[in-house]
Amino acid sequence: MQTWYKPSTLEIVDRLYKQDNCRSRTEFIEKAILFYAGYLSTENARGYLPNVVTSTLKAIVDSSDTRQNRMMFKLAVEIAIVQNLIAATQDIDPVSLERLRGECVKEVKRLNGGFSFEDALAWQKG
Repeated sequence: MQTWYKPSTLEIVDRLYKQDNCRSRTEFIEKAILFYAGYLSTENARGYLPNVVTSTLKAIVDSSDTRQNRMMFKLAVEIAIVQNLIAATQDIDPVSLERLRGECVKEVKRLNGGFSFEDALAWQKG
């Protein structure tokens, strides 16, 4: 069976087949045909396209997790500084601290995690 390809298509094949670790043009073209056939058939498309989509989404999620983890670490450091400053200047007994923690949990839940300094000020002023 004889096939014909446009010269521009063969230029693409020649440029890419070694990057794909193919030993020849024929191997590259065969892989391309199988990939496209799998893409077109609804039953086999899951084996071709989702690998690309999955790996791309995983990379996006991993990058987002890394950024969030860095921000959470920085926030934890800042909170530790504030806690140490307050602990050094205030005489708070363990029972009062535990009671305050319980009230804070309720308040933060009520505000769906959006607790600000202004909220604390208003809460303390009654």
